[in-house]
Amino acid sequence: MGKRKKIAERVVALMDKPERIRNIGIVAHIDHGKTTLSDNLLAGAGMISMELAGKQLFMDFDPLEQARGITIDAANVSMVHEYEGKEYLINMIDTPGHVDFGGDVTRAMRAVDGAVVVVDAVEGAMPQTETVLRQALREGVRPVLFVNKVDRMINELKVEKKEMAIRLGRVIDNINKLIRSMDEEHYKAGWRLDAANGSVAFGSALYNWAISVPQMKRTGIGFDQVYDYCRSDRMKELSQKCPLYVAVNDMIIRFLPSPLEAQKNRIRVIWKGDWNSPVGKAMTACDPNGPVAFMVTKIKVDPHAGEVATGRLFSGTLVRGMELHISGVPHTNRIQQTGIMMGAERIEVERVPAGNIAAVTGLRDAVVGSTVSSDPNMAPFEVIKHVSEPVMTVAVEAKNMRDLPKLIEVLRQTAKEDPTLQITINEETGEHLMAGMGELHLEIVATRIQRDKGVEIKTSPPIVVYRESVTGKSGPVEGKSPNHHNRFYIEIEPLEPGVIEVLKDGKIDMKMEEVERRKILIEAGMDKEEARNMVNFVGTNMFLNMTKGIQYLRETMELILEGFEEAITAGPICREPVQGIKAKLVDVKLHEDAVHRGPAQVIPAVRQAVQAGILMANPTLLEPMQNVFIQVPQDQMGGAMSEIQGRRGVILSMETEGDMITIKAKMPVAEMFGFAGAIRSATEGRALWSTEFAGFEPIPANMMLDTVRQIRTRKGLKPEMPTPSDYLKA
Repeated sequence: MGKRKKIAERVVALMDKPERIRNIGIVAHIDHGKTTLSDNLLAGAGMISMELAGKQLFMDFDPLEQARGITIDAANVSMVHEYEGKEYLINMIDTPGHVDFGGDVTRAMRAVDGAVVVVDAVEGAMPQTETVLRQALREGVRPVLFVNKVDRMINELKVEKKEMAIRLGRVIDNINKLIRSMDEEHYKAGWRLDAANGSVAFGSALYNWAISVPQMKRTGIGFDQVYDYCRSDRMKELSQKCPLYVAVNDMIIRFLPSPLEAQKNRIRVIWKGDWNSPVGKAMTACDPNGPVAFMVTKIKVDPHAGEVATGRLFSGTLVRGMELHISGVPHTNRIQQTGIMMGAERIEVERVPAGNIAAVTGLRDAVVGSTVSSDPNMAPFEVIKHVSEPVMTVAVEAKNMRDLPKLIEVLRQTAKEDPTLQITINEETGEHLMAGMGELHLEIVATRIQRDKGVEIKTSPPIVVYRESVTGKSGPVEGKSPNHHNRFYIEIEPLEPGVIEVLKDGKIDMKMEEVERRKILIEAGMDKEEARNMVNFVGTNMFLNMTKGIQYLRETMELILEGFEEAITAGPICREPVQGIKAKLVDVKLHEDAVHRGPAQVIPAVRQAVQAGILMANPTLLEPMQNVFIQVPQDQMGGAMSEIQGRRGVILSMETEGDMITIKAKMPVAEMFGFAGAIRSATEGRALWSTEFAGFEPIPANMMLDTVRQIRTRKGLKPEMPTPSDYLKA
C-alpha cells in the first residue's frame, strides 16, 4: 500500500499540469492481450512487480473476470512515466474485448483522448478490432498501434525474417485502411499510423518486451536481433534491454494528445452547445478555474461509500462539498469525496482539476451519460451512442418472495450501472425483464446480482428480442377519440433506408436549426415537403404533420406525439418495439372546447390509428442478426460450414491464408443458442470464432405466423395475429 501511496502523491503533483496528462484507453479484439499489456505498463510505473507483469492481470480484479479469463468491466488506473527528463501522468482505461461488453468500450472512449489499439500479430485485425476502432474515431479519439504476440509469429509459425516484415507491414496497412475508410479527414491530418515515425510498436506483452523505430535507434536492437532472441529463447534478456512499458508509454506521450490539445477539437464532436458561452470557452481551453463540466462514464456501487461516479472532467475543479447540477434533475447534488482510481482501489484526493479522470461520490441522481455542471443552464453532452442493441431478454424472479422489493431496487441499480442493459419492470404482471447484448452479458449480470447484491434469483432461458416494421403503405386510417368528438387521419409507410441510417448515427436532433436538419434529411433521400413537415422522431420512427391551417392543432400536438410514442414502443403485432416507420398526419377534426380534447381523448385515438395503420401496411417482424467470423483449418471446414447452414446462416465470404480459412457469415440470433459448444465439437475444438451485431432483418415469411404466435402466447396475449379491427373500436 505504501508503494501506491507514493505513486498517488506523484499523480496528484501532476494533475495541475494538463500539458503533461494523457488520457488513454487500451482497445482490441478479445484475447489480443489488452490486460496483459496494461500489467506491463503498471509494472513500469512501479505498481506491480516486473516478475508478475503479464500474469497478475491487475486490471481484471473481479473474481468473475479471473475465473473466465476475460475482461468484463473497463477499469481505470492513474500512473506516472518519465519521458525525456519530464514526468507525465497517464490515466489509463483497460477495456473489454468481448462483443457483449462493447458498451463499456464506447463509454470509456468518451473519457479518453487517445487509444492504444492492440492487434495480435498472427490473427491480424479482427471484427472487434474494427468495431472498437470505429467507436474511438466516432468519439474523436486518436489511435496508436501496438502489434502484440510477435513471438508467436516467430516461434509458432516459424516465419522467416523477410516474411515477418511483410506480415507486420500487412497488419499496419489493414489498420490504416480501416482508419481511412472511417475517418478520412483525420487520416489525412496525420492520424495515419507509421512504424517509421514511431506511432506503431511491436512486442510481446506476455514476455514484457517491445520495440519501436525510435527505440531501435536508441538501443541498437532491431527486428533481426529480436528474431534471434525469440528463436534462441532469450526473451527474458530481451525484456531487460527493451522493456515494453518504455516503448509503449513513449509512443503514448509522443503521439496521443494532452487534454489541452485534444479538447480544442473533441468538444465540438461530443458537445453541441454554444462554444462562445463561458462553459464552451472553459472546456475548449481545459480551464481549471471555469465552470465545472463533468461527464459521467461509469457508475459502480462501493459497499462502504455508496455510488461512485467515474468520468472525465472537461473544465473546472472538483472539490469535496461542491453543489452541482445534473442534467435533467431539478435539484442539486453535493460531492462527498473526490478521488482517483487505482484499479480496484479508489484513492481520495483533495481536488481534481480539469483534464483528469475523476471518481466522485455523492452524485446520487447521476446515471451513466449524465452531464454534471456548476452551471444550471449548461447544454448536456451528446448521448453516448452504442454500436449494438440489446438482442436477448431473460425474465428474472426472486427465489424468495421476501426479496421481491429488494429485487426491484437491485434491478434499477443494475440498469444505472450498465446502460446497455434494458430493464423492464411490469408492475401489473409482476414480470421483470432484462434485455442485454448476448447470453454471456445476461449471465454475468445475473451472477453479479446474486453475488454482490445478495439477492437469490431465478432466470428464464434467454428469449430473442424482435422488432416490428412495415413493408407497404396504408391509410389514411381514421382514429376516433372515445367521445367521438375528435378524429385523426394517419398514413403509415416505411421510412427511407438513408433516413434510418441518419437517425441511427444521431446526425439529427430536434434542437438543430430546422434548415440544417431539413438539408440532412433531403440528402438522405427524403422528400422536400416531408422533410419540412417533420415534427419528431422516436428511435428510427418519424412523425410528420402534413396538414394545413387546422385550428387548435398546435396545442394538441404534444398529446398526438404521446399517442404515437405509445403505439411504437409496444407495436400491434406482438408488443415488440417498432422500427423504421413513417407516420403522416394528413387530416384532423378537433372539438373546439379544450375539455373535449384532453389526454384521455387524443392519446388513445392516435395510438389506435397508428397501430391499425401498421397492421394494414403489410406488417413484418424483424429478427436480430449477427455477423459470425470463424477461423478454421481447411480439413475442419466442412464441420463449420454445416454448422452455419444448419442454423439458417448465410456465408458472405471466405478467405484462405496458409492452411487456415476465414469464413464470414450472417446468422439470426435466435439460432445462436448453444453455438459455442456446437462449433467446438464440429471442428474438434480448432475453430476460433467471434461475432458482432449486424442489425435487424425481416424474418422469413414462412416463419412469421409461428413466431408471432409464440411471442404472443409467452406474453399472455391471445395467440392469433391481430387484425386492424381489433384496434379500431367503432
